[in-house]
Order: sequence, then C-alpha cells, then structure tokens
Amino acid sequence: MNKGKKNPQNPEIVGDKHFVQTKRRERKVRKGRMRRERLRVFLRFVFVLASLYVMYFVYKMPCMRLPHNAFSIVNSDAVQILNNNIVPTLKILTVLNSVKVPDKPIFLAKTNDMEKAIKQLTPIEDVYVRRYIFPARMQIIIKERIPVIIIAPDVKAQPVAYFTQDGKLVGREYLPLKVNIKPLLVLSYGNKGDDYQKWDLTRVNELLKIANYIETYSHEKVEYIDCRDPNDIFVKIQTVNIRVGKPDGQIFTRIARLPSILPQVKLLDSKIKYLDLSWEKVNYLKLE
Repeated sequence: MNKGKKNPQNPEIVGDKHFVQTKRRERKVRKGRMRRERLRVFLRFVFVLASLYVMYFVYKMPCMRLPHNAFSIVNSDAVQILNNNIVPTLKILTVLNSVKVPDKPIFLAKTNDMEKAIKQLTPIEDVYVRRYIFPARMQIIIKERIPVIIIAPDVKAQPVAYFTQDGKLVGREYLPLKVNIKPLLVLSYGNKGDDYQKWDLTRVNELLKIANYIETYSHEKVEYIDCRDPNDIFVKIQTVNIRVGKPDGQIFTRIARLPSILPQVKLLDSKIKYLDLSWEKVNYLKLE
C-alpha cells in the first residue's frame, strides 16, 4: 500500500455535486424568468392604467368637442360648409339647427342625422361630412344637383324655378343662379295646358334633346325654347326664331331639315318673324 498517493475521488460523489450545481443554476434561471415576467405584467398593468387615464383625459378635453353653438354661427371655425354654389350657407345652418350638436368627442360623433337633415333641401343631392380633431371641427361638403332647365314666363322676366339633371323641380327661393351656371331657358306660363310643375324627367329630357338637335344642325347656341303653347313650340337661336310645332314623333325629323334651309335664311335682308318647320314636308318663312 502506497501511503504517499491520494485516493481518487469517488465518481458517485462527483456526480452528485454536479447534479446539485445544475439544479441550483436552473432554480436561479427560473427565478430570473419569474422576476422578469412579474415586471412585464406590472409594466403592462401600468401601461393600461396610463392609457385609460390618457383616454379619459382626451375624452374630457373641451377642444375635442364642437361648441354648443356650432350650428348657429356663420363662418364658424368649427363648421365649414363647402361647394354650396346654389344653397346659401345660412339656409344649411338653419336646417342643421334642428339637429342637436354632438356632445361627444368629435371622433365619436355620429353624422347621419346631420346628413339626413341637409338632404331635405331639394337642390342638394348628397352630403359628405369630414371630422377633424385638435381642435374639433367639421367640413360639410355639399354635392348639389345640376340645373339643366330654368323656367321663366317671358324672356325679360325673372326665372321662377328650375329643373335639375335628375328631374327635380326647385323653386324660386334658390334663385337667381350664379352667372357661371347657365341652364337652358324655357318659357312657360305654368297654367295654360302645360303646367311645368307637373313635368317629369321624361319631359325635361325631351326639351334638352330638342335643344341639342337644334344646336347640332344649326351650329348655333339655343337662346331659349318657348313652350307657352305646348302644342306649338318655338326655339330661338341667334339667326332666327324656329317654329318646330307639336312635340310629336316627327319633330326631330323636321329639325334635321335645318342645314338645307338655314343658309338661305342668312342671305335674306328682310326681317324674319320665324322659320316654320311645323309642317311635315313644307318649310316657309314668316316675315314681320
């Protein structure tokens, strides 16, 4: 037996120590993960509380709401009305006064009632409402119906109504139209066998078609259509007044004769009362 050498360690003891150290490291790792997870949960909770506080603070901010008199002030910074060339801003605000100003923050405000109220005005076809925050404000964008025919009892008289592209009749409260809006002038008394208040879209399109045919075949702008006698229609262009007669199935065939007649009319020195196209095969000039 050699007493100078140390006995090697027992492999079982070495393995036990390594196992214990491994378990200790695993416990430390688990504790670290638990601490980080608790910190994340705590920070998430703090973030949620802070977000709720900010949302509540924003919800209560006065600048996030429209002023209570937003619909009562013309040229207000809170409510801006755009693209209304026919309907006055004051009339739109008057209609909006029947709607309660939203008492919620602007991003939660409903606009359906406002749009519905404005659409009750006949010249308005559609309404778009844009909402802005900081400060709270609205843009009300108006889409108006397009005037295509304007009614007057005489050339020198003020118009009394107009028809839109979709056949809606609009009264004199929205007249006069702006200079840049130039619908077709149609003369009608409204009480002699052809009340314009009873016209529908078909009748409106028929008159527009007559004007279009006249302009196409004459190469001149139609000044007005005289429908004061619904069975004897006249169309005025720069060169001459044209009698097209009854608006029957042959009216456009009669108008198609214009290119062969109008050059001769322009050569005459006599004053012409009208060019008569009311007959099926005969054209003649009525002199003054």
